[in-house]
Amino acid sequence: MSNYTADSAAINRVLTDYVEGMTFGDESRLRQAFHPSCKIIGNYHGALEWSSLDEFIGAIKAESPPSEGAPPAWELKSLDITGDSAVAKVTDEFLGMHFTDYLSLLQVGSGWQIINKLYYLHE
Repeated sequence: MSNYTADSAAINRVLTDYVEGMTFGDESRLRQAFHPSCKIIGNYHGALEWSSLDEFIGAIKAESPPSEGAPPAWELKSLDITGDSAVAKVTDEFLGMHFTDYLSLLQVGSGWQIINKLYYLHE
């Protein structure tokens, strides 16, 4: 049986690794947060993006985000956990762009990982 409070805290740590990893270009934190087979999907400035984790990390690194700084602005809008599956809605900022992310998570072993990211870029 799932412990919602413990699972929620563990998922929040994964989401923090995701947002801070993206904001500061920290590849190791991104690889912790995401399952290696995940997909990152959305329309980026009008073009469909359907990326692997390696492509996503490469794109972040190409933007040359700062390696440190103030904590990023982000908010967990909703979290729905059912057993070993969860969906989180997160809003965040990346290099002046505002995103809404829909993140599917799965409990893998004793931890949680993002297995799919569907995003909307507010323009």
